[in-house]
Amino acid sequence: MSNTISWNLQMSVREGRLNDARELMSEMVAGTQQEPGTQGYEWFLSGDGKTCHINERYADSEAVMVHLGNFGSKFADRFLACFEPTSLSVYGEPSAEARAALDGLGAAYLGWLGGFNR
Repeated sequence: MSNTISWNLQMSVREGRLNDARELMSEMVAGTQQEPGTQGYEWFLSGDGKTCHINERYADSEAVMVHLGNFGSKFADRFLACFEPTSLSVYGEPSAEARAALDGLGAAYLGWLGGFNR
């Protein structure tokens, strides 16, 4: 078992906001890439442009908090103007502080059962 925390955030793209969402995504990817504890950060969009998923992976809860702090101070308002979160599945064992921050998005927590990462 590792200290890594990852999640899959599923969202609906708000009507008429796809171009804004694409621009925001580019900014968020560039900003998140600068966070040393971020191990993976990938966005996916449905063919009709109405559904977006983000897969995120962090070294530990401390890295999660760095990311969430940056997100809150730089992107949260514009993000919520472009997207409506519909589901958040969190994998691993986040700290109480990280859980409290993720709970606002209705997070469902799944603990490690088995497997491996390369």
